[in-house]
Amino acid sequence: MIDLSKITYRAIISDGFGRQHNVEEFIENLGWEENENEISVRLSFTVRNHKIAKEYLSGLITPGCLVGVFASDGGLLDQEVARGYVEKWNAVRQNDGSTLKCTCYDELYRLQKSQENMYFPSGTGTQSAINGILDGCGIRKGDYRGPNATHGKLKFNNNYLSDVILELLDDAAKKGQGKYLIRSAGGETCVLPRGSNETVYVFDSENTVSVSETLDISNLVTRVKVIGQAEDEGKSSAEASLDGLTQYGVRQRIYTRGSDESIQDAKSAAQEILNEKGNMIRGLSVQSPDVPWVRKGDLVYLMAGIATGYFYVKSIRHDADTCRMTMDVEAAEQEIVSNQNVVPEKSYEVGDVVNFHGGTHYFSSYPGARGYAAGAGPAKITQKDGSGKAHPWHLIHTDGSSNVYGWVDDGTFD
Repeated sequence: MIDLSKITYRAIISDGFGRQHNVEEFIENLGWEENENEISVRLSFTVRNHKIAKEYLSGLITPGCLVGVFASDGGLLDQEVARGYVEKWNAVRQNDGSTLKCTCYDELYRLQKSQENMYFPSGTGTQSAINGILDGCGIRKGDYRGPNATHGKLKFNNNYLSDVILELLDDAAKKGQGKYLIRSAGGETCVLPRGSNETVYVFDSENTVSVSETLDISNLVTRVKVIGQAEDEGKSSAEASLDGLTQYGVRQRIYTRGSDESIQDAKSAAQEILNEKGNMIRGLSVQSPDVPWVRKGDLVYLMAGIATGYFYVKSIRHDADTCRMTMDVEAAEQEIVSNQNVVPEKSYEVGDVVNFHGGTHYFSSYPGARGYAAGAGPAKITQKDGSGKAHPWHLIHTDGSSNVYGWVDDGTFD
């Protein structure tokens, strides 16, 4: 358990000569954020323009230099929580001294600011496409535990590279491969399953400052119509129509079937649009004491009045000065799956590596536990609950082919 009262921060700058300087003594207004529709971390701070190593900070901190933020809980955790390169440099001189205000972004900011025309032929895999983009921008690759769907023909004109990557991940999700995110950590870019954090932090009424809830149907999609390819004279015919919450009126989205896409695949993609856009949006914003290690895409557990259960972090803002953070979250999905509850023919023990068949993994072994979908693949048994619980086996995936990380039923692996 973290003692929030012991959390401390320090900021390190790397100047143009490769020297590192600890500026925690002079820094204020330190904060960093990860926004919902951006892939880069934004870091901002103000420093008093003191001298370090016989130079003023305004001379050491220059556009393009690297700034890292580290956090410690006074115990085992002491690590980098954000980094960025100075993009905006603003020196302010007043009668009583001077300060320097900086705004920084991590490596992925290049993708947010770079446009390109790109073409991916039919059959291109997600990993290959994303790695090609990262290599082309000179971005160091880290752990890839993302999807590897086979995409149809994709063409992008004057698109920002960040949008291209998000479109590839979205297309993979529409093909049933789950939701993933791209983010930078320690200078390496990783593609990870949403909710893949090993430590799930719990926020209850004692460590939550406020919770705000909104309900929104303004962007609701209630019908998706599948349109075929245009004929020679330009006419397209409707091939299928899928309805959702039409009690709120018909709010139609068009899905055009690709030339190399079957009608069944197109209907599956249309259903994914309904799954994503066809529900009332419940918005939750949570303010709490800062836990510097929580990031966008992480899974958290809330027990704070109107918010109880597991949630994904959609965006997050950390404020080191006030030691508070604000999270915008959304409820983790609960998939309804028919489970066989078959007693395995062979015995299994903790430490065995097994083949998970895919289906649902749960947040606890108890009946009624919240669950969500997990893909098939190799996994390791890390816990066994022999007391007759509904979901007695705890599995953790051993490679990126599966995202299973939770309690599963008998008969779901061999």
